Amino acid sequence: MRIPLSRPLVLALTLVAGCELATAAPTALDHNRFKWRDAQGNLHYSDSVPPEAAKFGYDVVNPQGIVIKHVERAKTDAELAAAKVEAAKQAAERRVAEQSARDDEQLLSNYPQEDDLKHAQQQQLEMLEQQVKAAAASLRNQEQSLADLLDRAAEAERTGKELPAEQTTQLGRMRKQVDDQRLTVAQRERDRDEASSHFEAQVAHYRELKAKLKPQAAQQP
Repeated sequence: MRIPLSRPLVLALTLVAGCELATAAPTALDHNRFKWRDAQGNLHYSDSVPPEAAKFGYDVVNPQGIVIKHVERAKTDAELAAAKVEAAKQAAERRVAEQSARDDEQLLSNYPQEDDLKHAQQQQLEMLEQQVKAAAASLRNQEQSLADLLDRAAEAERTGKELPAEQTTQLGRMRKQVDDQRLTVAQRERDRDEASSHFEAQVAHYRELKAKLKPQAAQQP
């Protein structure tokens, strides 16, 4: 036997059924979508990211059409390589800057006054000058020994005697020692001259650092 439903009950059942249908069958605009332009500049919307969108870049838009995220285009291998090189360069520059800051801090800490710095520099220059003099003195001794060997060789040639093999070997070895020692003297002189130039630049830099500290010291209570 069929029992008739009252009007209020029918209305309530209808509302429940409508809610279930709305939940079970969402519209096409209730989720995020992807917006992108192709190579010709034409605008596209899609539910997934096609390869062309990844190639040119795309936006993620919500159901209200508002962009909530932008994704840049995929970089080429050349661009990725260039970015890697640039990142390495910037990292190296940061390390150099950080090391320079530490060196400046140590310089000011080790030498509170400019005279302290100059005194230390002068001691180093004197040490380098002693190394030059020692190398030059050794060179003079070796040159004298070489001259003696050459005199013996010349005397043997004048008298028609053959220079003994041992003296010939000694002569060749002494010539090489003299040549090497001349290079050593030249290197010692370069070390001294470069240090002198470096110290001059260091003093100038020290003064710059001190000048920067004066305003800071004046601001302190």
